[in-house]
Amino acid sequence: MTGSETPVLRRVEGRAAHLVLNRPRALNAIDHEMVRLVDAALTDWEHDDSVASVVITGAGERGLCAGGDIRAVHDDARDGDGSASAAFWRDEYHLNARIARYPKPYVAIMDGIVMGGGVGISAHGSVRVVTERSRIAMPETAIGFVPDVGGTWLLAHAPGELGTYLALTGAAIGAGDALLCGLADHYLPTSDVPGFLAALATSPVRDALSTREQAAPDGELAAMRPWIDACFAADTVEEIVARLLDHGDTEAKEAAELLLSRSPLALKVTLAAMRSARGLGSLEEALDQEYRVSCVAMGNPDLVEGVRAQIIDKDRRPRWQPAHLDEVTDADVRRHFVSLGERELGLA
Repeated sequence: MTGSETPVLRRVEGRAAHLVLNRPRALNAIDHEMVRLVDAALTDWEHDDSVASVVITGAGERGLCAGGDIRAVHDDARDGDGSASAAFWRDEYHLNARIARYPKPYVAIMDGIVMGGGVGISAHGSVRVVTERSRIAMPETAIGFVPDVGGTWLLAHAPGELGTYLALTGAAIGAGDALLCGLADHYLPTSDVPGFLAALATSPVRDALSTREQAAPDGELAAMRPWIDACFAADTVEEIVARLLDHGDTEAKEAAELLLSRSPLALKVTLAAMRSARGLGSLEEALDQEYRVSCVAMGNPDLVEGVRAQIIDKDRRPRWQPAHLDEVTDADVRRHFVSLGERELGLA
């Protein structure tokens, strides 16, 4: 296999070890092989005293990672028994937890598009760098799925109801809002990233950052917080939509329309997962919960239909089942959170 075909490239430059997600034509979407390759590299470098930090970037010009390989999940849901996706998620979620606990600085360059599984492989790191090109999102409800890869844990700890808003709508945010929501730590202009990466070969991370880090441009969410906090604090998705429609703010009404285009089942399960994640004690507990939810959601018709409408046929006209929020029962939601018994993820 040539370097251009290897889906994860690895190299060591001085004190810094580098991982490059290398599927640029697929916007570096993560598949099971890539999870294994990243995990193996982290094992090697954890015990290599010459490696002081690990850096992850994405090949190509468009971004770090557009998410998990959702086409493979779609095909498994449509034609398989779900076992391949469950095995992928098991290893991916273990990797997410490992990144969060990695004993060396794990530097994620969150430049360009960072969505879904891309958030999981970056935003749990100890040093998370955003740029003016960053577009970060957990867009799962648009394809009939639910935020995973520790996304419910991260978003549940954002200020006020910003995380609930981002989880339900799937809205993409820039650098300033990523810092506000706790998804990133540092801002660098894209033009300064090469110099920062070069400095890591000889310098500790904090020194390489200190001479380059800048204040991020203002985001948009702080000004939107009054209506986001007021509306997304509601106990049900129906009440959230009603509050948004009644609010009077144009952006609130647009958010309501966006929610009404999403999978009703995915919205209700996402709200339940977000509310539950706030009360959990660790990322590992949240990942255990997300694994239960993902394995059940795999069997819902909305996942196949959502991927078809958004990614395969691109007609953007999904036919959700159930089609309306009031048709989703409490029992429909609860079944996503039932123990899987021997098939539990078991991280916590």
